[in-house]
Amino acid sequence: MSARPTQLSPLVRTLRHVIFGASLSVGSLSMAYAADVTPKVYHIAPSELEAALSQFGRESGVLISYGSQITGGLKSRGLEGQYTPEQGLNALLEGTGLQAMADGNNGFTLQSASVAGAPIELGVSTVVGDWLGEAQQTNVFEHPGARDVIRREEFERAGATSAREVLNRIPGVNAPDNNGTGSHDMALNFGIRGLNPRLASRSTVLMDGIPVPFAPYGQPQLSFAPISMGNMDAVDVVRGGGAVRYGPQNVGGIVNFVTRAIPDAPTLKGGIQTETSPSSSHDGFKTTGNLLAGGTADNGLGGAILYSGVRGGDWREHSDTEIDDLILKGKYQIDEANSLNAMAQYYEGEAQMPGGLSVKDYDADPYQSTRLKDKFWGRRTMFNFGYRYEQDARVFTANTFFTKTLRSGYLDQGNFVSLSPREYWVRGLETRFSQGFALGETWHEVGVGYRYVNEAGHELRYREPVTGELPTTGSRNDRDTRGATEAHAFYIDDRIDIGKWTITPGVRYEMIDTAQNNNLTNARYQGDYSTALPALNVLYHLTDTWNLYANTEGSFGSVQYSQMPNRVTGDEVKPEKARTWELGTRYDNGNLRAEIGAFLINFDNQYDSNQTNDTVIARGETRHQGIETSINYALEGLNPALAGYDVYATYAFVDATIREEGPNKGNRVPFSSKHKGTLGVSYTEGPWKLNVDSSFQSDQFADNANTAAESADGSTGKIPGYMLFSSRANYGFGPQLSDL
Repeated sequence: MSARPTQLSPLVRTLRHVIFGASLSVGSLSMAYAADVTPKVYHIAPSELEAALSQFGRESGVLISYGSQITGGLKSRGLEGQYTPEQGLNALLEGTGLQAMADGNNGFTLQSASVAGAPIELGVSTVVGDWLGEAQQTNVFEHPGARDVIRREEFERAGATSAREVLNRIPGVNAPDNNGTGSHDMALNFGIRGLNPRLASRSTVLMDGIPVPFAPYGQPQLSFAPISMGNMDAVDVVRGGGAVRYGPQNVGGIVNFVTRAIPDAPTLKGGIQTETSPSSSHDGFKTTGNLLAGGTADNGLGGAILYSGVRGGDWREHSDTEIDDLILKGKYQIDEANSLNAMAQYYEGEAQMPGGLSVKDYDADPYQSTRLKDKFWGRRTMFNFGYRYEQDARVFTANTFFTKTLRSGYLDQGNFVSLSPREYWVRGLETRFSQGFALGETWHEVGVGYRYVNEAGHELRYREPVTGELPTTGSRNDRDTRGATEAHAFYIDDRIDIGKWTITPGVRYEMIDTAQNNNLTNARYQGDYSTALPALNVLYHLTDTWNLYANTEGSFGSVQYSQMPNRVTGDEVKPEKARTWELGTRYDNGNLRAEIGAFLINFDNQYDSNQTNDTVIARGETRHQGIETSINYALEGLNPALAGYDVYATYAFVDATIREEGPNKGNRVPFSSKHKGTLGVSYTEGPWKLNVDSSFQSDQFADNANTAAESADGSTGKIPGYMLFSSRANYGFGPQLSDL
């Protein structure tokens, strides 16, 4: 039976293993005069344990001794990421029932952990609990749907400093430049599989499992997204197979930003990057920096300080930005089974917004800004506290979170300038329980979960004539609304392992009560609705390195505050609903990682809102279908002389069409490209890392009518396709520059 991904810190892994003695026949996997204890990056696919140990021994340079009688028939979940030799070996053995004992001289001895009252596992099946896990490669390989993870070493190698740059490397994801009222670094625009990318409102966006939107049900648009890549370890994009456990807004999948882990050893790391655009008429410098300081004591108490900041402008005039993002993390391993974790964040930013250009202005100077009054600022405070219990085949977690967000700004509306302060408060509690057990020839993991979210918002808008002074809170007020939502979500699923099959039926049920009060007219708009989202995921292991997956799931989008007056009046207070189908295959042998999958999304009732002019666009039925594929090949597997070379490519074909009866039926959904992909090669040799890559994207339309001719103001027309090339060289000075 195949291993199932569970990722814990090295300290917890050590506590979980029980040490005992046994007689061994020794097999030497690799020897080196001295093992390098500096962390290295490993790419070891799930495979037979002995094969995984052999690869790890070669790459780490340590001697591993074991008896074939204790490793025979066992499988490893593989290893993906940066580890010291001891950390990597412990991670590689997780779930096998074996313990690595350091015996000096760069060696380890493997021993079984099945005596002294240690829990007995059925084969190597384990309870996953949280499907997102720590976004390791094993989590991806065992996921029964389309899923990609971009890790820190990958986006650092590419020089990516924004979430947009990282997301664009994933097939099926379209993350355009921030534009319009979101043309600043604190906004996040992306769409998955042809869904509208404006402010990422079609996907569940999380940070360590905590909702990122300032109002996840009533205002999911990410005009203010408090996410800094300098504080992240990975970006995990689950495009299919996750809607039962995560929501709302899950038609476009789940995107989880994983913050940097608390180090095991005392650690201080910092980084800084500066960029400029010499060809631009705006020649400012933009600098990003990050810092990590922390560690874990022998008693299981650990903590870390994470900081990321931005200063300066980019290639557009009127783009100066200032961002500070501070995160405090803590953990405490109480005993073998119980642990606590906590996180606090304070994010504050201010940015000028260059905005869009008319055709005439663009032809005159594409780098200029004609919207010199536009400006955005915001801040967010977040607290999270969690508890985890894991013993034998049982996992229970409970997490609470609280966020308070302010987003505001000046915006030139044509004949007036607006000031729009908006405050939001979100309180939430989420619990998950998973129990594994054997039933005949099958292994079951039954998971149940519950989430409660209470959110409130207060939205104001003040205005002054465009020829006058900037508005203040004493100016004329033309918007004063309060919104509130109380939401309950339940799920239950059963992951069934039988032979090479993993079958997971499940259902999510959401109950939502939402309201908006207009304080200027004393009007109240209220609605409550519920929806059931059944799903079925299937995974089949052809071999230890090759599997097939298929799934179908229901997904939905909630009714937003800005839509309430129109939706209540039209008796349309009901969720947007869609059904997704996926079929694909995934291969990973360590050197070669490849995946190809097909998808179909039938969206029943799609709405878009525009708060600038208080309109709601009912797009109705849409259909999204296509193919996604990716490949990453370490050429050392082809020829040892090519060690250090990697080639990678992604491609997505997306056919997103409007199916609602009317004049636009058959047209392409706005802002959806049919073709999008990347192609690149990287080389690593000692401290040097070099890479050259490219990305391409075909044309798009800006409206439902698929207007081809560009309007004078640039708001409609065909958006041409493009291709980008980039190169980067990196030299790591290594530990010799530490302790200066």
